[in-house]
Amino acid sequence: MSSDVSEKLLVRAERKSRKRQQKKDQIASSALEALQELGYANTSLRDIAEKANLSLGMLHYYFEDRTELILYCVTAYKTSFTSQLADAISGAEGREKVLDTLTNALANSIADDALIHRLWYDLRSQALFDPAFRPVVKDIERTLIDIVARAASRSGSNEKTNAEIGYALIDGLFRYQLQNQVTGTPRSRASLADEMRAALDSFM
Repeated sequence: MSSDVSEKLLVRAERKSRKRQQKKDQIASSALEALQELGYANTSLRDIAEKANLSLGMLHYYFEDRTELILYCVTAYKTSFTSQLADAISGAEGREKVLDTLTNALANSIADDALIHRLWYDLRSQALFDPAFRPVVKDIERTLIDIVARAASRSGSNEKTNAEIGYALIDGLFRYQLQNQVTGTPRSRASLADEMRAALDSFM
């Protein structure tokens, strides 16, 4: 086979792979809409297919089952979320700047993306019962712990910060704030940031 033919086949395969990936991302976006509205337990593949304007057969062509699709959705969103946090603190230097940047990023995320974060906590709870969710949950939490460790380092703290404990502290408050935002009385971004800042002050 000539090099020209091989190159054409490679280009064609890459184009096909790219189109498939774009379609999967499109389906995932539609699936997230359904999952945010109904939650993990109440969302069927049929609900997702209707949102994406696809037949169930076509949905199965791209994803083997509901679990694979949901894991794909959550991984895509949390990867975006963790990247935003990492980018936010990458330009911050010194304790005050790092704390302000991180707390504002977390507060804005609660205010803007509460329903998607609600889905994350829903699926994280499912991981206690369903082993299929555990690797993804573990990877995402490891990334979040690394971000806490990086923030502590950039803050210039002289004390050795336990990033896992710090993450648990932030996560607990984040979930509580999220709960109030979704089911209680929503708070302003400034109020959310102030509460988160107080928590970070205690260990960083």
